[in-house]
Amino acid sequence: MPWWQWLLDAVVLLVGLVVLLAVALIVRRRVLSRHGGTFELSYRVRSERIGRGWLLGLGRYSGETLEWFRIFSLSPRPKRTWQRSELTFVGRRAPSGPEEMALYPDHLVIAVTSRRDGPLELAMSPASLTGFQAWLEARPPGTDWNQRR
Repeated sequence: MPWWQWLLDAVVLLVGLVVLLAVALIVRRRVLSRHGGTFELSYRVRSERIGRGWLLGLGRYSGETLEWFRIFSLSPRPKRTWQRSELTFVGRRAPSGPEEMALYPDHLVIAVTSRRDGPLELAMSPASLTGFQAWLEARPPGTDWNQRR
């Protein structure tokens, strides 16, 4: 077989694998959002350098937890989870500098404190922020509203 046929076969195989990966990512996203409660949610894993460390993902409410899935992963399991009772909303701000390019368009950066993880930064749309704040405030009956977190 001539060398150009080997090269052509390799290119066709590579393109096929890329298409298969794209289809798998689309199917995974559809499966994750099948029961609703999902939204675009970015998570800042490293905050040493200004504007850096953001990972794009999906958020999903699952009972008392907020689950975060990386957007470019095939894993059906969340990469991070946070309990509603452990989270406190601190504030929000507009993305600045390199964050504007790293995040989804029109997303806000949300400062949250977790009892387990300390300060966190998340990014979501204004509509998702409204839902997030409502989810945080809608604690189950019997919650001590005066408790300082």
